[in-house]
Amino acid sequence: MELHQLRCFVAAADQLHFGRAAQHLQMLPSALGRQIRLLEEDLGTRLFARTTRAVSLTEDGTTLLRDARAILARVEAVESNLRNRSREQTARRLRVGAIDSAAAGLLPLLLRDFRAKHPEIAVQLLEDKTVRLLPKILTGALDLAFVRPPDRPDKRLEFRPLFQETAIVAFPQRHALAGKKSIALSEIADEQMLVPDRRSRPHSYDLTIKLFEQAGLTPRIVQVADEKQTIINLVATRLGVAIVPRWTTRMAVSGVRFVPLRPRQSGPVGRLPLAAAWLRASRDPVRDAMLSVLEARLRSYAREA
Repeated sequence: MELHQLRCFVAAADQLHFGRAAQHLQMLPSALGRQIRLLEEDLGTRLFARTTRAVSLTEDGTTLLRDARAILARVEAVESNLRNRSREQTARRLRVGAIDSAAAGLLPLLLRDFRAKHPEIAVQLLEDKTVRLLPKILTGALDLAFVRPPDRPDKRLEFRPLFQETAIVAFPQRHALAGKKSIALSEIADEQMLVPDRRSRPHSYDLTIKLFEQAGLTPRIVQVADEKQTIINLVATRLGVAIVPRWTTRMAVSGVRFVPLRPRQSGPVGRLPLAAAWLRASRDPVRDAMLSVLEARLRSYAREA
């Protein structure tokens, strides 16, 4: 005896007409009749008395109808309870993505303040590149992401500009310039440069290129690497130096010193934009709760970027 067979039986017993019952269940009358026959065979009894003019319940059918209603009501109650619990658990969960520098710098500060205000909400974190995080918002795998805003943003996404991350230079610890308090770009004009792959990190790659262009120089690129952590490790092996966001200093790598960079002029050159992104026109009270905390503390976070 299966639940589907019981539902077919109750519908037929309510209507006492197989055609109307099948229409109510959105199935063919022949399919409904087959389920009833299978149920009767399984129970070893006739449930309906059929004539050319009418359909009626047998005594066993009347008995089963009472029990079938109770069984289905109990099943629906269990299903409803589980669905509600699942919705409640989902409502208390926030899935957040972030690029590496935001994961190292912004998220620890934001999560500290968010949990102080909303300890009941569980936050799941995913660190990845912008090009991989944005599609996850569109598919529903992420609720919110902290990314580099693309030059051609998808109109299905909402972007909230946050602040600009300042640039610093990563040197091998024993490099002659590693002990300076700040450095001008002209001082590293002849250094071997390590840069990220532009296909996956266009903002970080362009940061180095544009800074050199602004100074009328051409960088000596000796190595391209996909991950920021890899670049910092390569710096530690004295393969070269790298221009990176300030929050990269939070990535613990021994043998590397970070020195602030003095750009030739103020403005966006020498800085990396960070934005919050989410699905446009979507309603999500949990996501909005995090955005509210972010908005309230944004100036404080920006001072550390």
